[in-house]
Amino acid sequence: MEEVAAPRRGARGRAASPGGYREKYHPERKVYMDYNATTPLEPEVIQVMTEAMQEAWGNPSSSYVAGRKAKDIINASRDTLAKMIGGKPQDVIFTSGGTESNNLVIHSMVKHFHENQASKRDAVEQHSPGEGAKPHFVTCTVEHDSIRLPLEHLVNEQVAEVTFVPVSKVNGQAEVDDILAAVRPTTCLVTIMLANNETGVIMPVPEISQRIKVLNQRRAASGLPRVLVHTDAAQALGKRRVDVEDLGVDFLTIVGHKFYGPRIGALYVRGLGKLTPLYPMLFGGGQEQNFRPGTENTPMIAGLGKAAELVTENCEAYEAHMRDIRDYLEERLEAEFGKKRIHLNSRFPGAERLPNTCNFSIQGPQLQGYLVLAQCRTLLASVGASCHSDHGDRPSPVLLSSGIPFEVARNALRLSVGRSTTRADVDLVVQDLKQAVAQLEGQA
Repeated sequence: MEEVAAPRRGARGRAASPGGYREKYHPERKVYMDYNATTPLEPEVIQVMTEAMQEAWGNPSSSYVAGRKAKDIINASRDTLAKMIGGKPQDVIFTSGGTESNNLVIHSMVKHFHENQASKRDAVEQHSPGEGAKPHFVTCTVEHDSIRLPLEHLVNEQVAEVTFVPVSKVNGQAEVDDILAAVRPTTCLVTIMLANNETGVIMPVPEISQRIKVLNQRRAASGLPRVLVHTDAAQALGKRRVDVEDLGVDFLTIVGHKFYGPRIGALYVRGLGKLTPLYPMLFGGGQEQNFRPGTENTPMIAGLGKAAELVTENCEAYEAHMRDIRDYLEERLEAEFGKKRIHLNSRFPGAERLPNTCNFSIQGPQLQGYLVLAQCRTLLASVGASCHSDHGDRPSPVLLSSGIPFEVARNALRLSVGRSTTRADVDLVVQDLKQAVAQLEGQA
């Protein structure tokens, strides 16, 4: 059986101090560096989930002890999730994951647009969108598929119109001016991810929200509907501080398995159902304030709450550790392969990035990313987003959109470190990459 590098943790889920030593190359040992794809469950998370399965198995809508205990766990988890993002518990609903949360926002905006149109049909509004108008969405070209594909589906079904704003080839970001320029009278939602899953680039969401807020004041005076702002924060949570007040967003997507929690999610909605509209996609028993019915998955929600609690308590330490290890990884890559041969695809001038993400290419005609990974004996990683892992030698559309040249992009590898990754792990990985490159170049 293959040995995967065991997480070395201290108290409260913190990683043990990384050592700066070099380890002998052990091809039988595996080192996981794909934490942007998914993360393992923290031991504390497993513990609370197990306890919930054993002790809080009752239906949360029931009045007997096991049911009340389940309801208490759900309410406590909602509180800790809200605290993690600086929001109010009543504005958080639990979902099956990021894909559902994102689809729920998009679905709600289509419904809200048409309800607005119906309510104004009898009124004379000089500047209002005309009869038969379609809702318009603004997003960017590097969004996750759970944003891109639902929007493309709406376009194909002639239900909505969408503007995919190209990101800057200089800094990899969706530029604020370009987003604002794409807004139309029929625009109902701007959705821009908080951090890109392949490059780690942080998008200027606070600035976008602030500009949209000013724009909405002018739109209100003209009788136009308010433009709402959504951000998918899946990659940022657990790696940097995320606060909905600082971001100024109306919706924020939360994904548990990106911050050492279970594979469920949540959606933050500012002033849920009052200030900001939300329309259910499902109908049933009325759970989650009728916005997401279905008997709650108490153990998973308990785990999500514990994972959020750990982030709130330790985020600064997690961020500092991951940045130290990521920076050391980039130093070792440049030292072993040479600065001219290593292209760091996630370093953009003037742009912040996630502390754990290193997207790079080893330049050479035989060194396409998927071929290098196939020769690796120790490294467990990906060439980009895990949902694109079947693309073979086709370069990542995200990298191409961000201005990375084709021949560089096709060699890309995305390494993302975690809370327990050490400098010793980095040394093993770099040695593994060296032998993989030697194998490929020896076959040429």
